Parts: sequence; structure tokens; C-alpha cells
Amino acid sequence: MKHPTPDPPELGERDGLSYALFLPDSEPVGGVAILHGAGSAKESHFDFARLCREYDMAAVAYDARGHGRSTGEWGPTAFGDALAMCDLLREHTPRVALRGSSMGGFTAIHAAALDPAVAAVVAICPAPADLLVRGVRSGRITDFALDASTEEWLAGLDTAEAVASLGDDTALLLLHAKGDEQVPWTVSEELNAVAHEPKRLLVFPGGHHRSLQHDLEVQNVAARFIQSSLRG
Repeated sequence: MKHPTPDPPELGERDGLSYALFLPDSEPVGGVAILHGAGSAKESHFDFARLCREYDMAAVAYDARGHGRSTGEWGPTAFGDALAMCDLLREHTPRVALRGSSMGGFTAIHAAALDPAVAAVVAICPAPADLLVRGVRSGRITDFALDASTEEWLAGLDTAEAVASLGDDTALLLLHAKGDEQVPWTVSEELNAVAHEPKRLLVFPGGHHRSLQHDLEVQNVAARFIQSSLRG
């Protein structure tokens, strides 16, 4: 059986950030900024971006600094970069959400805490600030360029506090695999405990750190959650 070739995204660059913008055929109900994990790239999440388009949502996937085709080094500008991608989406639709995995989940949570207008956050196996600090200090995070001040910046952050300070209308969906070998699933459980409603925690048996990102059933759960939040 032959399947139609999906329309390609619009490729561009904003303030040194390389992005791919996916627009639905009809007026979008909202937009989703997609944040990849450490050492990854925007192309790894084109599958979810295309799925968002099927849900009549615009989506933008971008390379974090220090990754892919974006300029600069990853560090203190990460939250502002995520919100810049939200602003790009707002040129096409007023309501936006953030979806991130691992380090991208961390960034999505903290960025949304700075912008109460963000309708929803989906965080997949989110890496909290203290875990990222340990990764930098131990030298385990070496596969992308880090800003010299990253360790100090991370040490001053608390991801639980960021979750607790999300906007009153910002919905939170936490997705985690119990078999995650990098970020314990209890991290999401603890974040969920301090989050306000509307919120949802889904913990899946087995799996590993990257198993949920490209699981079609999980992607549809995330897309439906975001779509519902965007519609209010």
C-alpha cells in the first residue's frame, strides 16, 4: 500500500535558531513548540510535528543551541529560546503549548513557568535541574556545546518550583517509562505532586529513556491533551 508523501515543513532561522515549521491545511487551533533532548536534533521529532498537523495544530521543531544547525552554546538562553519559538508560532495562532523530552522537558517546564499564557506543557521523562547539574559536573554531558556558565545557572534552578509556578491555566502532562535508565520515573511522580490542576501523570511499564518519544499511541495521547488545552 502506498502512502502519500507528507508536505515538507518550512525551514528557517530565527536569532540563530534553526527551525522547521509545520502548518496544517486549515486554520490551526493552536501551536506546539517541540523541544528535543540532549545531543538530539529537531529532525528526530518531525514525526510528532506531522502528527500535530493532523490534529489541526501548527508545530515548530528547532535545534537547541549547541545542536544541529543552530548557533551558540546551550545554557542560560535556553528558556528564552523556547519562548522565541512560541512567539514564532503566535504569528500563525494565538494559543501555544510546549512539548519536550528529557532535557527538552526540563526546558519546556521552566520556559512555561516564565509565560503564564502557555496553554499546556507535555514533558516526557523530564530531566530535573539537579540531575543536569550532576551530568555537567561529572562530564557525562559532552556530546554538545555548553556555555561556560551552564553549571552555575543550572545550580540555581529548581524544577519542582518551576512546576509549582506554572500559570493558573497551564495544563501539565507528565509521561515517563518505569524502565528509564537515565531519569528515574519517580522524578515525574514528584513533579506531579506539586503541580496544580489541570494535570495528568502517565507512567508506563518497562521501556527506557527514549521509548515513549516515538511511540504512536503515546504521541496521540500527547496530541489530544495539547489540542484539548489549546481549545480551552
